[in-house]
Amino acid sequence: MTTKTVQSNVTEVLARFAATLTYDEIPKRVREYCKNLLLDTLACALAGHQGEETHQIAALASGLARSQESSIIGGDRLSLAGATLLNGYLVTAVTMCDVHRPTLTHVTPEVVPPALAVAERDARSGRDLLVAIAVGCETTTRVGLGLDYLAFRSRGFHGPGVIGPFGAAAAVGRLLGFDPETMAAAFGLAGSQAAGTFAAWGTPTVKFHQCRGALSGLMAALLAQQRFVATRQFLTAPDGGLYHSYSNGGRPEAVTEDLGDRWELEQIGLRLWPSASTIQGMITAMFNLVERHGLNPDRTRKLRISLGKTAFDMHGGFSNYKGKFEALLSAHYAAAVILHDRRLSLAQFEPERYNDPTLVRFAAAQVEVRLDPTLVGVQALVEAETVDGSTSAVRCNDPKGSPEDPLSRAEVEGKFRTYAKARLSDSHVEEAIGAVSRLEEIGSARSLMDILRAGR
Repeated sequence: MTTKTVQSNVTEVLARFAATLTYDEIPKRVREYCKNLLLDTLACALAGHQGEETHQIAALASGLARSQESSIIGGDRLSLAGATLLNGYLVTAVTMCDVHRPTLTHVTPEVVPPALAVAERDARSGRDLLVAIAVGCETTTRVGLGLDYLAFRSRGFHGPGVIGPFGAAAAVGRLLGFDPETMAAAFGLAGSQAAGTFAAWGTPTVKFHQCRGALSGLMAALLAQQRFVATRQFLTAPDGGLYHSYSNGGRPEAVTEDLGDRWELEQIGLRLWPSASTIQGMITAMFNLVERHGLNPDRTRKLRISLGKTAFDMHGGFSNYKGKFEALLSAHYAAAVILHDRRLSLAQFEPERYNDPTLVRFAAAQVEVRLDPTLVGVQALVEAETVDGSTSAVRCNDPKGSPEDPLSRAEVEGKFRTYAKARLSDSHVEEAIGAVSRLEEIGSARSLMDILRAGR
């Protein structure tokens, strides 16, 4: 097959995969990983009620429509669109959700909320929901692979709002029973709404890209269901196609290479700790340093954090952080609070903790974050100098939760318990964990959503 033929067929092949994939065609390990992704997503959404701006997105979501057919994770009910938007924001509100590292894209905030909303509305089975999540996550990551991420990023684009709508449309389309032609049209409608750039970095708008991507994909699928006419070659169209407009033509062949045999969604990493995904390597190294060498703040004169260019540019400038969101982005604060508290949860990102004068001073004066061009991606080196002049250091290449060092099901369940208890009763926490673990046995997704609503 010629390169030109491959490029012209990319959307068609991906649409056929998304429309026809069956439960039995998904390897067991992939199905189990999708359950990890779902449970982690729910944990993040429940934690997201503590987000500083969550009430603002909730107000927007409640104003989109007045129906109440869809559940809010840890909340009440809203419209299909409102629930998709608010649940999408909840997942990413406190900077604790997944990331597909090859494209620095958060995937589950776009894919899972619309899938849950439609599966609940239509009383689809847990097995159907599981397939939809697999389809949506694989579609998102595959579309991202085809972008040539470095070229895409050099133009300032942010993945969740650009490639996320494709995965959301795929998940919803799968639940709605699309044929390949309708799925391809949904991709065209999803791509027509692709948006989001790094000009939003450092503001809550960068998190809005995720929930807007979820809503865009939902609208794309619902409009395709009405047989709305759209291009079925959006990815590779020479005039305005995603890969030509958002990148340098991309690598379309990567989208379909070993599709269905090699699962790119397995490259989606999870986060054990809140804080930005790009400094999870630093956080992992910091915990290792504290545990191995018994560091304490009274005996530590200086912490030196070395990061690669991307991580340094994004997180090295918050020595004097302001507010929760900047604290979540700050390498200085994360290092300081781990040394002082020996833990990192949302409790460390409450105002009474991050505004503590001792931590504020330590982060600004005794944590040095510097660029090391030999480090790449999330790699980090953490060095501690003690008051007696001795030094110790730990390097991390693969952070906890990465595909190279993945979270176990027990660790994901622990994360869920930690953040669910503020919104759900103890019995419902355990019911939710059990429901996800046996997702394919659930007759209707409504039973899962009933468990997840607060006050039930």
